[in-house]
This record gives sequence, structure tokens and C-alpha cells, in this order.
Amino acid sequence: MRAATTLSVVVLASAGIGHAVVSSLDAGIARVDPFKDMKNRPQAGHGMNVLLVGTDGRDRITPQERRRYHLGGAPCHCTDTIMIVHISEDRERASVVSLPRDSLAMTPARTDERTGKQIPGHAIKINAAYAEGGPNLTVRTVEDMTHVKIDHYLEVDFTSFMRTVDVLGGVQICTAAPLKDSYTGLDLPAGTHKLTGGQALQYVRARHVDGASDLGRMKRQQRFLAALVERATSSGILLNPMKFRDVTRAVLGSVRADKGFGTDELLDLGRAMRNFSPASSEFTTVPIGQMGYVVKGLGETLKWDTAKADRLFRSLRDDKPLTVHEARPATVPVEVAPQQIRVQVENGTAAEGLGKRADAALAGAGFRTTGTPANADDRTVKRTVVAYDPGWDRSAKSLAAALPGSELRPVKGLGPQLKVIVGTDFKGVQKVHAENTDLGAPRVVTGDQVACS
Repeated sequence: MRAATTLSVVVLASAGIGHAVVSSLDAGIARVDPFKDMKNRPQAGHGMNVLLVGTDGRDRITPQERRRYHLGGAPCHCTDTIMIVHISEDRERASVVSLPRDSLAMTPARTDERTGKQIPGHAIKINAAYAEGGPNLTVRTVEDMTHVKIDHYLEVDFTSFMRTVDVLGGVQICTAAPLKDSYTGLDLPAGTHKLTGGQALQYVRARHVDGASDLGRMKRQQRFLAALVERATSSGILLNPMKFRDVTRAVLGSVRADKGFGTDELLDLGRAMRNFSPASSEFTTVPIGQMGYVVKGLGETLKWDTAKADRLFRSLRDDKPLTVHEARPATVPVEVAPQQIRVQVENGTAAEGLGKRADAALAGAGFRTTGTPANADDRTVKRTVVAYDPGWDRSAKSLAAALPGSELRPVKGLGPQLKVIVGTDFKGVQKVHAENTDLGAPRVVTGDQVACS
């Protein structure tokens, strides 16, 4: 999500602040050439497409910050966040599409710059393209997968993210439920909070708040970006040249950009975006066809829904607003999408085959069942039980909604996989959907529609 702060520079530039204020900062931008020797690229569409990547670089994080915000360990030198930001040709709209870092990707064939050897295309997780071939392979892989021509490349690390949020004076977010993640140290009670840079980094990095994992994290990243835009456009920073300079310096101090994205481009784009606002920004995630798709040598990946993803990226190419392309059938709304919930089914009755039927019904409703139901130790269960680790309570509630009348039973240490013990009351499965994480038809929201959730 560090990449989101770079977008704030574009938004801040909409004040039309003079060339002299920004040009002095241009020399501090590290330059890369992500488009070197690229051939057979997608045809250019209308508007501008910026590939924003956030890396896990932490070289300039202080020892105190490492301890406080759980930033220890060696970085993987991979892209922690990948987003395509489309700025419409009329500069009135920004469309942000998140690409899950565990997405199954196929690299294009290429020549190794150091050895001159030909490297055939091969399957990877999309975030590994950066570690393998840097910005160039990252751009090529994204273009091959989306058929969207990337016009500019911007890369930001942990340091830039934290400093930018602090210079902005913090960013306010709202959560309807407590958020706690031992991996990042995030610990927020329900309610509204003004996050400092380090706290914001914990918020956008958290992947273990619930079973939603990386998809839940992207939802929070999009929510944070909307809040960042709101902060930048409503706080008076746009009208304060010195404050603008400070924020821009915080971002550009550790950003890497392509050679063509300089001061003039930034200011021209900024002047064209004077009317930019949260209402003119929209957010979504590329449609996922299959969670937990196992690939030898890679483990579990996310496989895109090719047809629906193609429609989404066609909207970017055609410079059209993002919309939900398919009507959703009448189902019960829940917090966590069934495709994000792992389930082991056990038959708690004497009726042979009931566990298998329940497993098939849950799988048909989108839940990630094991496909190998077992018999429970107790075969006299009357009321169906949803057993869950307390850390996955939101997933448990979503699963229970699909099993009307079931009992929620917390079991410490159970882990991310929930357990359904089928009772004699089992009659079938109620289909459910999650408003903001429906993988089949991703919900597109504008910045002013992002609610406390």
C-alpha cells in the first residue's frame, strides 16, 4: 500500500502549485527503466495507466520503529502491493484495480541481461516477478496478464509510506469490528481512529486479522487509500505550498519512477485534476475464479476468473468507469466471502452419507471444503456446530449464516480452517455473499462510498 501514497502526490499537485516548488524535488527521485527493450506491447488506450507497486524495503527504518511496528526480519525484495491506477483522459476519474500478490502468473520469455541466456516463460506468483526480474519483468508480466499498456511506473517502500502519513498529520479510518494481528502488531478496537505512519503501515499490511487473508488486506488498503484522498483534498494541504512541498518530499525521498515521469508530467497532470475528489475515485479487485489453486513448486495461488477479468481490464483500456457487470442472485449478505473460508466437514449423525452431502452443498455455495468429510467422534449431534478459532470469528459468523440454526463454538488453536459438525437438523445450505469481497463479480466503490466496516 505504500504505492497509494505516491498517488497522493498527483492529487496534491492539483493545487496548481508552481514548477519551482516541485522541480527542486525531482532530482531526489531514483530512476528506473521498466520499459527497456520491451516489444509487442499492448495497444495504447485512452487515459493514463500507472503501475503502482509497494515493496517491502525497510533499510531506513529505525531500530525503534522495527520493534514497535513489527518490521523485523529480512525483506523478500518483492512487491508487497500491486495496483493499476487508471487516470481518465478527461482527468476527472481515477480507477484503482488491486492485483493480489499471490495471483498465478506466467512470465513472458526473456533474455537475462547479465548472462544473455534465454529464459522461457514460467509460472510464478505475481509478486515474485520483481525479485526475479525487477521493474521490467513486473511490468511485462502485468501487461501480458491484463493487456493494459502501462504508461508509467512508480515504486514506494515502507519508509516513504510512514513519512507521508505523518506529514499529512495522520489519516482517519473507521472499523466496525476490532482488528488485531499479532504478526504486524495491529490492535485497534472498533471505532474511528487517526493513524500515524507506523500505525497505518500495520493497518495496510495486516493479513491475519481473519481468514480473508490477502483479499481482506486489499479491502483495507483500498479503504485507506480513499481516506488518504479525503485527507489530502479536505485538509487545506492543496492550498499550502510549503505543506505540499513537505508531503511531496516525504514521498519522493524514497520513490523510484520511470524516466518519463518527471516534474512537468506531475504538474501537468495535477493542473488537469483540479476537480479530483474522493467521489471521482473508484476501487476494485481483479475477479478471482479459484482460491487456493495449487501449483507444483508454488503452493497455493489465486487463479483469476479470466472472462470477468478481461471485461474489467477492457473497461480500463476503453477509459470507461468500472461497473459490476453481472447481477447477483438473491443471497444473504455476510462479512467474509465463502471463497475465503476453509472448511472441514464431519458427520455428527448416524446417517451415512450426510457429511458428504453437506460438504458438496457447502462447496456448491462457494466455501473451500476439503472434499473429504470425516465422521465425528460423537455421532449423536442434533444441532449442527460451526467450530472455529476465536481469531476467525468473522469467518465463522459468515459460515454459520449459510447453516441456519447452527451453533457457533469457539475452539482455541483450531487455526484458519473451520470445522462443521453436521447434526440431524441439517436441511441444506443457504447461499451467502460478501458485499465488498464477492470474487465472482467484484464490487466497485467510489471513495466517498467507503463506509466503516
